[in-house]
Amino acid sequence: MRAIRGAITVEENTKNNIKKASQELITKILNENELKEKDIISITFTATDDIDKLYPAEAIREIGFKYTPLMCCQEMKVKDSISKCIRVMLYTNKEIKLKEIAHIYMRKASKLRKDLSK
Repeated sequence: MRAIRGAITVEENTKNNIKKASQELITKILNENELKEKDIISITFTATDDIDKLYPAEAIREIGFKYTPLMCCQEMKVKDSISKCIRVMLYTNKEIKLKEIAHIYMRKASKLRKDLSK
């Protein structure tokens, strides 16, 4: 089992922005790691407290994730941390070497893990 991390920010707290960003992030993680839904054990999302118009999991259901367990939680509030950010931890049962995992950090979230951001 492996875990893949990622994060993305939204410009505005709207259903459409949250939906597009969540779908963009998961799609990129899937593509970069050559994953299909059958390879995924579960996905956990967190969002900063300034994102409250849509659960990221709802957006993922719309792109076909019917059977994968999805969960959304509120991100811990830390002073001076990044705002309007959706983070993800995706667990996969696919055999991937640790150094080959593509963790995806997009938009302003790329500063969270500069060592992993492309």
